[in-house]
Amino acid sequence: MLSHQRDFAIYTNTNYSFQDQEETTVWQQVNFRSGEFSTWSTDSNITEVVFVGPTNTSILYINSTNEAGDGGISLYSADANRLSNAKLVASLSAPFSGLKAVATKSGDIHFLLYTLAYPNGTAYNEDLAETPPSSARIYTDIYVRHWDTYLTPQRNAVFGGILRRGNGTYSLVGELTNYVTGKCNATCAESPVQPFGSSGDYDISPDGSQVVFLTKNIDLPLANFTSSQIYWVTFSGSANDSIPINPIGAIPGVEGASSSPTFSKDGSKVAYFQMNGIYYESDRNIIYVANADPNNLNVKSVAGDWDRSPDVLAWSNDGSVLYVAAPDLGRGRIFPVPIGAGFDYKPSNITNEGVPAGMQVLANGDILVSDSKIWSSRDIYTVKPDGSATNVYFQANLVDAELAGLGPQDVSEFYFSSNSTETALQSWIVYPANFSADQTYPLAFLVHGGPQGGFYNSWSTRWNYKVWADQGYVVIAPNPTASSGWGQNLTDAVAGHWGDYPYWDLVYAWDYVHENLRYVDTSRGISAGASFGGYINNWFQGHEMGRRFKALVSHDGVTNTLADYATEELWFINHDQGGIFTSPNETSTYYRWNPILFYENWATPHFVVHNDLDYRLPVSEGIMLFNMLQVKGVPSKFLNFPDEGHWVLDMENSRVWHEEIFKWINFYSGPVTDLGGIAQEALNDSSYGSVSSAIFGAVLHFVQAALKATEAFDWIKEALALLRD
Repeated sequence: MLSHQRDFAIYTNTNYSFQDQEETTVWQQVNFRSGEFSTWSTDSNITEVVFVGPTNTSILYINSTNEAGDGGISLYSADANRLSNAKLVASLSAPFSGLKAVATKSGDIHFLLYTLAYPNGTAYNEDLAETPPSSARIYTDIYVRHWDTYLTPQRNAVFGGILRRGNGTYSLVGELTNYVTGKCNATCAESPVQPFGSSGDYDISPDGSQVVFLTKNIDLPLANFTSSQIYWVTFSGSANDSIPINPIGAIPGVEGASSSPTFSKDGSKVAYFQMNGIYYESDRNIIYVANADPNNLNVKSVAGDWDRSPDVLAWSNDGSVLYVAAPDLGRGRIFPVPIGAGFDYKPSNITNEGVPAGMQVLANGDILVSDSKIWSSRDIYTVKPDGSATNVYFQANLVDAELAGLGPQDVSEFYFSSNSTETALQSWIVYPANFSADQTYPLAFLVHGGPQGGFYNSWSTRWNYKVWADQGYVVIAPNPTASSGWGQNLTDAVAGHWGDYPYWDLVYAWDYVHENLRYVDTSRGISAGASFGGYINNWFQGHEMGRRFKALVSHDGVTNTLADYATEELWFINHDQGGIFTSPNETSTYYRWNPILFYENWATPHFVVHNDLDYRLPVSEGIMLFNMLQVKGVPSKFLNFPDEGHWVLDMENSRVWHEEIFKWINFYSGPVTDLGGIAQEALNDSSYGSVSSAIFGAVLHFVQAALKATEAFDWIKEALALLRD
């Protein structure tokens, strides 16, 4: 968060210790004048901070507990330089979050928060809620569950409140106002939109007089359409007073999902993104600007024909330019776009590497950027509005001892051609530690999810390319058809083509590596992917591409496309499979791209991950895959986390995920440092199918590595003896 004069900022730094099995969060401060960093607070109860009040260092912050200890939160006002003098200004009896606050001309503070609300509009607190005698859930409409949660009558709502200034402190005036709950038709309004909505789904004007928020379209079924609208309301108004800025029909053909409503610095305009397609979640985001005047909204697109899909925005200080970040050629680049830019305007990027997590405009007009890169978990820097100069304040790989030595030298890229598109396709290359082009390394071939999405120059704690590479592999991470950042046509082309366009692109990527990268040993390759990447590995299993790998890894992927309607977001599958599910036949994409049609070809050792709380792709898909592999005698292993959804987020679970997968791929393909230990594990592990397959695995590694020959031979003899017995 930036100070009023935007000369310093505070932010959180979170670390997890596997040794202590605990997470610690501290607040850091960066001074943009001196470039110095310091610890601001170690109080883990401080969860959010906003600079607001009479001085440059006045703040309002959320404490994660309240005086009653009933599951609510409290608000404190303080001076950022004297936290010990903080004053309690409000105790709220619900777990509110998403604090936004501004000072009014009177000196009062107007603030926004959100939490779940009952249908009557009051805030919901699980700790105070009555427990019903039955756990039954009854539904009369589809959208029973979403992502990792069964839906309940409680929906998110944005609440507003006033802190009145007096006697050197603040006090809460009256009750909070709910701006959202009660707007209902086919469904009821909700903001932020679950499960990924946040404070970015709403905003308050700089003078505190206006509020904007987005909600799914209340006139349409939730599960079938992506359409959402942005509503405007006065701060003193209520849900009944809110007015849609972009109702369907206001601009012909613009009916899709909206995002990021943001007031200009003077509060006169609202910028936001919106897609055209009404049931396509990965359509191109287009920039729109509206007047913050319900009587003269005058909504206009900005650079409407720009073939990129921006997803982050910030206003310039004078309101003449929007800075937006968009996927572009494997990066997330920042582009300045004048708000008067015409339909044909083509923005130019002012940043290059990395993917921004956030950006804000400083008082001098420079843009403060927080981003990550493949080699750095967080970089903080400023860039001039024209991109002419940057000032770097922090680079994690130069500060964190665990990241020491990582840098751009660990990464390269190449472009290749495919038979599915005229677009040149890109792939990342990530090298292992101590890489030498004179040596050879086994291939780790990664496939991204989505399918719309991509592999970008960014850091991840889930699919971290460098972690995979440092097991001794060269990582190849292609961006095939469906990837974002090379034009919307490439993204759109995957619809109805799950099993051919991206498949052949990946075949051509493998061919390029095989023919051009002599330091990659494709004969010892493995392939791994999650979500759509898991589906593709299941598709590989039944096709020629699957025989090019020694092992496959599928995380939460589709096994049986005829079961696609077990998902929750029907708009997604209806779009990508070319329509609603009907009786399956050979002309239906639900049938045509089904991995189990090619079950007779399954042969490659396969590691399967699927989690109980994944409602996007239910766990039955992974169990089915594992069962079929086992029955067919294909070496396979199943990893399940009962407390995880589509992603593995718990740190200890993540550790197991990595360890188990790396043991698997290393057994079949990777660098061997303890051959006898691997052979012993094979003998003890029924997932390898039989003693004979364990012998084969040991022999394979014996030949590949030619290491510890005597020890390995002893284990082979022992396995043979077991087989004879």
